[in-house]
Amino acid sequence: MPPMQLHWDIFCRVVDNYGDIGVCWRLARQLAAEHGKRVRLWVDDLASLQPLCPVCDPALSAQALAGVEVRHWTDTVTVDWFAEAKTADVVVEAFACELPPDYIAGMAQRPAPPVWLNLEYLSAESWVESCHGMASPHPSLPLTKHFVFPGFSSSTAGLPREAGLPSAPLAALPAIPEISLFCYATAPVASLLEAFTGSPRPLRCLVPPGQPLAAVRACLGGDGPWQLGLARIEPIPFLAQDDYDALLRRCAINFVRGEDSFVRAQWAGRPFVWQIYRQDDDAHRVKLDAFLDRYCAGLAEPAATALRALFLAWNTGADCTAAWSDFLGHHDEIAQHAAAWNAALRAQPDLATNLVKFCAARV
Repeated sequence: MPPMQLHWDIFCRVVDNYGDIGVCWRLARQLAAEHGKRVRLWVDDLASLQPLCPVCDPALSAQALAGVEVRHWTDTVTVDWFAEAKTADVVVEAFACELPPDYIAGMAQRPAPPVWLNLEYLSAESWVESCHGMASPHPSLPLTKHFVFPGFSSSTAGLPREAGLPSAPLAALPAIPEISLFCYATAPVASLLEAFTGSPRPLRCLVPPGQPLAAVRACLGGDGPWQLGLARIEPIPFLAQDDYDALLRRCAINFVRGEDSFVRAQWAGRPFVWQIYRQDDDAHRVKLDAFLDRYCAGLAEPAATALRALFLAWNTGADCTAAWSDFLGHHDEIAQHAAAWNAALRAQPDLATNLVKFCAARV
């Protein structure tokens, strides 16, 4: 195996709580477990990794976790430490986090330059297909950075997906369906809870700690659980990644946010409602609309209209009571569509496999 395929460095700055580190941790684990790579993950906030990987010790500067060497990336990391660590054969700059200048200098001193990837955020916009793989030479050093874009088509880098990842079987709702609620503080949680209050059948809503549980407590008071008519709202512990994936497969409907849980909801094959990370000047709305256009392309009316309405209400903070009712009214169609979408995505190569191939071609 060529040396360039052996050693990878992934740099991650935590911006969106668990989204950035969630994607990077999954990629690092998969590269090590399935592709036999030596992987170092440099993280500036180990406290955000610890809930996803409970055996992580945020106090350690270096540790081995699931076959990955995890290092704490701080502004005080010395030149000597980078010299001791040595630069990798493949360097992943996740989400434009900006590599340390000393590390870039080390990259330039290698006999052969490493493959330098800027892993971009996921987008369903069509322009990412033409920009995927684009090269950007360094202005003063003999280095070239390539921009790689995760996406939903074969013209992109694909989506994170481990080998053998199960999806939920397509089946009718259980007697008491479960709903997972993972959202930002700006979600219209109050109107959703009002809709739950009028539910004609029993349901359980499972709420993890952080912004979701804080939003529910702000509406209902106390620590829960709460009973709203036939709906039971239950706090749950924060789950490690694999346990959270299993929860998504178990639930009838999943409210997800950001990037990592958004992708995992699609792999679960269940109906979901996505809250996108809000950006200045409503730039996120373009990305949301692009995904809805792509996702709803195979969904017949009026189910597509119902799905769009709930996504938009959830992302704009509008009252979602009526939209929730319409969404439930088309649940079976939306569930079948979610399963078909899942199957279509699984026919494409995953992100880690595509990145390995991309780098092998540049040895």
